[in-house]
Amino acid sequence: MAEPTNNATVIGPDTKIKGEMSFDNNCKLLGRFEGTIRAKGSLHVAEGAVCRAEVNTTSISIDGSVEGNVTATDKIQLNAKSKMTGDLVAGKLIVAEGATYDGHVSVGAEAVKAAQGGARQGNESGKQPQGQPQPAGAK
Repeated sequence: MAEPTNNATVIGPDTKIKGEMSFDNNCKLLGRFEGTIRAKGSLHVAEGAVCRAEVNTTSISIDGSVEGNVTATDKIQLNAKSKMTGDLVAGKLIVAEGATYDGHVSVGAEAVKAAQGGARQGNESGKQPQGQPQPAGAK
């Protein structure tokens, strides 16, 4: 089995892709992508890039525009010029001053497990999901 490298796949600024994309290492999006992204590595959406996709990756750094739900097992980083619309689930979330975001956020190891299907199959502990208010009079 080949050793992974630090090489990144680059989607150029004049490139428009529609469909499904998967990669094991890193990818830098400079152009436009629409569809679904499944990655074991990191995704960087560069300034000026547009990503309209459901994204499931280890980590993502956003300088451009992303529309769609994003799940990152490690971290999501919204940099100063980023524009993000959609729900975020991540182990860690970093938001720089100037970033624009519209959607729901779930952060932490439990949120990632829930997004991967573990906790969505039913909450048998009797506890209210994290981040949800307890109903009045609840024990």
